[in-house]
Amino acid sequence: MNTHPPIPENKDTMAGFGYALSAYLIWGFLPLYMKALAHIPPAEVVAHRIVWSLPIAAGVLIYQGRTGDLKRALTTPSMLAMGAVTAALVSLNWMIYVWAIGTGHALDAALGYYINPLFSVLIGFVILKEKLSKLQWAAVALAGLAVVVLTVDAGRVPLVALGLTLSWAAYAYFKKSLPIGPNQGFLLEVLLLTPFALAYLVYSAGTGAGNFGKNMSDTLLLMGTGLITAIPLMFYANGAKQLRLSTIGVMQYIAPTMIFLTAVFLFNEPFGPARAIAFPMIWAGLALYTWSFFAQKRAA
Repeated sequence: MNTHPPIPENKDTMAGFGYALSAYLIWGFLPLYMKALAHIPPAEVVAHRIVWSLPIAAGVLIYQGRTGDLKRALTTPSMLAMGAVTAALVSLNWMIYVWAIGTGHALDAALGYYINPLFSVLIGFVILKEKLSKLQWAAVALAGLAVVVLTVDAGRVPLVALGLTLSWAAYAYFKKSLPIGPNQGFLLEVLLLTPFALAYLVYSAGTGAGNFGKNMSDTLLLMGTGLITAIPLMFYANGAKQLRLSTIGVMQYIAPTMIFLTAVFLFNEPFGPARAIAFPMIWAGLALYTWSFFAQKRAA
């Protein structure tokens, strides 16, 4: 008997839209949290994100009674290998992001996530043969033009932006291909990463470089990284399983727009004329795609 979970249809669902929207809104506020940890090395922050995500992800899976799928993944070489790939990609993305926020490159992070949906749409169109309506193509074109304006204004694509773009686009693609439930997949990832994270934290504590336990505020913030990591990522994973990759791609403009506003108005990073042009173009593209999404749901 085939025990593999059925592969979800390649279409959009309202539940998937709700999950993804919640994830991106949480990620939009994430720079405020990470800025409070800017004085702590990014590797230590990422290690704590992994370690404190483990009990949350495990608790959710135990509550759902779906630990059987995880056991199967841990004993199936192909699924274990795919989990290792997504784990490596998401940890790389976290590392780049934490470094960018802590060192005053929040706008570069926003630029990276603005560019990223274009890669997702490209993957969806070329590899998964997803079809877009004329209105959806217009939305993608507007977003693409906005990204061009931002990139030309910067003179080049910064390494931060490029790193975030490639790591997250690849993660989204392989995550959608992982033959396991979204919450099981996330727990598999943190399980694979935890030994490395714990080894780093033990080493840091042994050398006196670690920040955990030195004062109450830093300790609580580091513990809280589990919540702000696990919850939106599991929301995203559930949404990605129930949405087309092209839909996930365009929705990813929500978080970078919030990061952009935070960088300019709260972190006081410079806001130039090019960004004043690109910002409304991106939102116009998002509005077109969202309108098309709900029009399709009404028609269905």
